[in-house]
Amino acid sequence: MSDSTQVFLIIGLTLAAFIWGRFRYDLVALAALLVSTMVGLVPANEAFLGFGHPAVITVVAVLVLSRGFERSGLVDVIAEQTLKVGEQLVWQVLVLTGTVLVLSAVMNNVGALALMLPVAMRMARKHERSPSLLLMPLAFGSLLGGLTTLIGTPPNIIISSYRASQTGEAFGMFAFSPVGIGVALAGLAFIVLLGWRLSPQREGQSSADELFDTANYLVEVRVGEDSKAQGWTLRDLHSELEETVPVLAVVRGETRHAAHDFMGNLKEGDILLLEAGPDEMKLLEDKAGLHLGAEPDDANEDDDENDVEESAAASDDKGSSNAKAETEKESKQQLDPEGLQLVEAVIRNDSMMINRTVTQLRLLNQHGLHLVAVARDGARLKQRLRDIRFRAGDVLLLQGDEGGLGESLATLGCLPLASRNLTIGQPRMLALSLGIFALAIAAMLLDWLPAAVALSTAALASLLVGVLPLREAYQAIDGPVIVLLGAMLPVGHALDSSGGAALIADQLLAMGSDWPVVATLVGLFVLSMVLSNIINNAAAALLMAPIAASLAEGFNASLDPFLMTVAVSASCAFLTPIGHQSNTLVMGPGGYRFSDYWKLGLPLSLVVMMTAIPMILWVWPL
Repeated sequence: MSDSTQVFLIIGLTLAAFIWGRFRYDLVALAALLVSTMVGLVPANEAFLGFGHPAVITVVAVLVLSRGFERSGLVDVIAEQTLKVGEQLVWQVLVLTGTVLVLSAVMNNVGALALMLPVAMRMARKHERSPSLLLMPLAFGSLLGGLTTLIGTPPNIIISSYRASQTGEAFGMFAFSPVGIGVALAGLAFIVLLGWRLSPQREGQSSADELFDTANYLVEVRVGEDSKAQGWTLRDLHSELEETVPVLAVVRGETRHAAHDFMGNLKEGDILLLEAGPDEMKLLEDKAGLHLGAEPDDANEDDDENDVEESAAASDDKGSSNAKAETEKESKQQLDPEGLQLVEAVIRNDSMMINRTVTQLRLLNQHGLHLVAVARDGARLKQRLRDIRFRAGDVLLLQGDEGGLGESLATLGCLPLASRNLTIGQPRMLALSLGIFALAIAAMLLDWLPAAVALSTAALASLLVGVLPLREAYQAIDGPVIVLLGAMLPVGHALDSSGGAALIADQLLAMGSDWPVVATLVGLFVLSMVLSNIINNAAAALLMAPIAASLAEGFNASLDPFLMTVAVSASCAFLTPIGHQSNTLVMGPGGYRFSDYWKLGLPLSLVVMMTAIPMILWVWPL
């Protein structure tokens, strides 16, 4: 079997595994690298050189600098101003999408989206509007903004490094800007004037109460004189019920204890605040002798009993609108005990929670978090919480201590939504962060230092002056993306060195021998765009760059327009929620379905292609 056949087989199986999605893409990429090494396509002493490649180092540096911008308060200043936009939906789409587009030019596009997502959610709730109208334009705007600079998106960094390996000179920081800015502005204009109307409008998701219907499930139960639960610990209660019924707090006398801090035994008169539906309530009464409602302690006993009956009725059949409004009011009061906070969070693509259950994660014991509810595809999941295996894009309703909530979410790989408070950083840190970044850009523009060295120096300087703590710097590095790049770079080189890229290019040249070169560029654009929608965009750029170079050689044309075509098309992952992390992040909060993306994504992709090809040929002639 020839080397080219072997590399086609390995890459084909790798692409199939990417599409299947059963295993994480970083594990798939690492497996492809190891197999390529075992069969001799990649020399053993060069197998792991990809992890030290300038493209990988540059991506790491950009991720750290992006977190530094967030920490310094730069983005919060922008977000605070963004919230002042008026009530007109068109203006909201313009300001949100335009802001994330600009941010994505100088920081990681996923990071830019993660910072603006809570702002969009807060804006939607403030104006009682479905967030689905804002979040898809926001995600697509983050992809468009990444086109404009070298550091905006990993495909640009990969293409620049590949050009350096072929010609000895990499693309500069703003070499992508003439085409990228034109494409980004065309895409922004389309989204603002027409595209947002193609976003699906999902009703009933503008608030946590509507999405999770918390008022119908949050109840108080009392440990009575005849309750079997007297003397039990909360662990005993869970064990007896054989079900994870989230106990949020225990009230004893005048003191309210967070459940994860309550290590004692239950006594008569204790009140448990928990999340339970009708089935769980029956279990609580039958197996533990716990009864709905607190013991009345004043002359309004009858009124209190009526309130409990109304709350129970709301759990069963929703009750009247007035009763439900009253129940919601009471539930919110119960949900804000001192030191406890409810938060909505979306699971990121790189989260440790993916494909694991709440029991496996030990959310309560290890992270001090109670899982109250899970929403997927815009609807609350009704199955048992302990049986749910989490997916990227799931929206969680969690409760925990105010102090450690942010750190726990960061550790788990979750992004807080509208509950995120804007905290303005110190002006000195803001100035330092911007100054360090400006010096790095100047060093790159003046050719004093290559991009990887200049940006790494800037990241190190940010750590030394205290813009960003070292622990947060390590948390900012997206491990799966780094492993993907480090593993796929040698595999992409094997595609080139084995002659596989030349074979594909020869077939494309034979098919388009009677066509003008521009038609081949369109075909290259479409092929790379389709690939980026089913696998990671960085992987698409790695695989398509050698093919683009072989096509340029076959046409005896300049390499640059072919590489620029791959750079732009690899970032056009607008058709599916799996093509890019930005798309996945908004899927849960927006309540989108898989088929929703192409409705806006397909016309936007056509706009980008029709704008990009002429501009590429104008800026980078054949």
